Amino acid sequence: MLQERFVEYEFEGKLLEGFLAYDDSHDSPVPGVIVAPAWAGRGNFECDKARKLATLGYVGFACDLYGKGIMGKSVEENSALMQPFLDDRQMLQNCLLKILETLQTQTEVDENNIAAMGFCFGGLCVLDMARIGAAVKGVASFHGLFGAPGNTEGNKITAKVLALHGHEDPMAPVESVIDLENELTAAAADWQIHVYGGTMHAFTNPVANDPDFGTVYSENADKRSWQTLLNFLQELF
Repeated sequence: MLQERFVEYEFEGKLLEGFLAYDDSHDSPVPGVIVAPAWAGRGNFECDKARKLATLGYVGFACDLYGKGIMGKSVEENSALMQPFLDDRQMLQNCLLKILETLQTQTEVDENNIAAMGFCFGGLCVLDMARIGAAVKGVASFHGLFGAPGNTEGNKITAKVLALHGHEDPMAPVESVIDLENELTAAAADWQIHVYGGTMHAFTNPVANDPDFGTVYSENADKRSWQTLLNFLQELF
């Protein structure tokens, strides 16, 4: 039966709250998948992804970076919440390591079999997990931001990397895709990038409908990217 609970943890004196979903019918620990949120913070969208992962036999953990109960409600609020982490990628990376540690200590989780996936800002988060050598088997970025953090040059990337990207995404233009390819290649990563034509940012979010801002839902890209994720997780575990 599907079970869920909130999990509290602390980072730099701030209380954070993740959402854990799992199937209690398993006799032994199973692989865990971190779900890193878009720039608004952990909400229903991320929790639903964790639930979907749980129905597939994984433990889904929708993580929180901003603080318990804190979510942005506008472009301005979202940007204000995200920006400190973009300005200090070391802080972001340290927070992500705390999230990983928190998931590893959950009794339902096989601590040696962890992956991470993320949406938009969360895509950048999971790419940074790979860049710093966090103990994850693989990371999957959905319409993520690609900018390198500036503190991981020369690192080897051992996690497998999957990026799912819309060609018309104004927040990750073609040049940034090429930069990511070059970065991952230099880091000797096992990487793949799937690019969906005619597709903008936030293509997995059914309520995204702002072409002027560059965020538009795509049913085809949503379905295709999710199937690719499932294939990726099967390969990892």
